[in-house]
Amino acid sequence: MTAYSARIFSEAVPGPLALSRVAAGARAAAIAELVDTHGGVLSGLLGVLRRRDLDDHSARQRAIDLALSALAELRAGADQDRALAEEAAGDGFARLADSLQPIFAGRGVRLDLGPPGTEEGADRHLPYDVAHVARAAVRSVVSALLDGQGPGSDSISRVHISWKVAENELRATVRDDGPGVLSRAALENLRVVERLAALDGRLEVDAVPGWGTTVTATLPLEPPQGPRNDPLTVLGARELEVLGHLARGRRNRHIAEELHISESTVKFHVANILDKLGVDTRGEAAALAHTWGVDTA
Repeated sequence: MTAYSARIFSEAVPGPLALSRVAAGARAAAIAELVDTHGGVLSGLLGVLRRRDLDDHSARQRAIDLALSALAELRAGADQDRALAEEAAGDGFARLADSLQPIFAGRGVRLDLGPPGTEEGADRHLPYDVAHVARAAVRSVVSALLDGQGPGSDSISRVHISWKVAENELRATVRDDGPGVLSRAALENLRVVERLAALDGRLEVDAVPGWGTTVTATLPLEPPQGPRNDPLTVLGARELEVLGHLARGRRNRHIAEELHISESTVKFHVANILDKLGVDTRGEAAALAHTWGVDTA
């Protein structure tokens, strides 16, 4: 489990935490079954091929039957693994709705739900951690609204909650008709922003005094992008020095004087720099130098 996932699940409320542990265990079992099935198939096929009492036709037929049967098991196991790693947006929202019922019980506040329909991506499969964090964020926002995060919070009579799956992101929205005083800082204290940021998500709070508050949590459906690869790592120390001078607009003669080398050596380094960086001109190389912070002082 990744570090951020461990942190998220360790902070989860008891229900989701227990569910995540059950899911993790079930998924581990499913993967183990896939490995066992794969190993059994290979052993079975090898056994058929080694049998000397079977003619070619019989051996081929047994191998085909074994492979078809195993393929069906592997596909079933893969489907099970996917079901544990993902969930349909509509199912995820239904689980959210169920978990909100105890929060609203006895408060006299109407809960309006806007589940994702076909147009909103109800059938789209979401990564489990995205759906989990979206649910946790919504519950935290609702608790902040209903549990008095500001004067007049007891005047809330209606809360609307909706999910919408866009092309590459999930947007969860919570809107109330209260005093409109909920602040982003209050949600930061509840670690909502931190949880979203762990998945490259973001939070928007639009509070209008006297008119209510709208909070939108947006989570990308793709994993967070890692840092870009620095293209300058392919250059040697002397080539970086030459590149630094190129970035300052120096000509070959000036570079040769500064580095106490010949002009032909400078030309050799420049040619290597252009080739390694995959650029055609000194100007393009200089632009990369400025982008990636080569010392040009």
